[in-house]
Amino acid sequence: MILILSLIFLNIGCDQISKNVVRKTIEPYERIEVFKDSFVLTKVENTGAAYSLGSDLGPILKILLLQILPIIVLLFLLRQILIKTDYSKETNIGFAFIIGGGIGNLFDRIMYGSVTDFMILDLVVIKTEIFNLADVSIMIGAILVLYSSFFGKKEALETIK
Repeated sequence: MILILSLIFLNIGCDQISKNVVRKTIEPYERIEVFKDSFVLTKVENTGAAYSLGSDLGPILKILLLQILPIIVLLFLLRQILIKTDYSKETNIGFAFIIGGGIGNLFDRIMYGSVTDFMILDLVVIKTEIFNLADVSIMIGAILVLYSSFFGKKEALETIK
């Protein structure tokens, strides 16, 4: 339980520190090429969810869909990993990353009315829209949970046989 809570707080901390640095040092839409066009820093305030979905919703719908619903989902996930102890290690770590990243972005929405996004990757094979460290945490968590779902069951079935 201590490891899970530590991972959640570590994800939140890294996300919030990086966003605070970006808010203080990068102007909106300023473009800083860290590695040519492959890795670019810029600052965009996203008032919606991923890809700015929902940014044009009315204020009440925005609060319901982008704040209250995520709080319910994050609390449910937290409850699951703290109460149900038979998840695999990968699933627990994945959920911790998802919760930490989700809280990081949710904190921004509640405190600032938008989420600070600031990184763009273009590695020819992988090209992203603008994102932040909370998004990275959520993606890593989702990959771990999917990995555990697909490959963890196989191991469990082999043990039964």
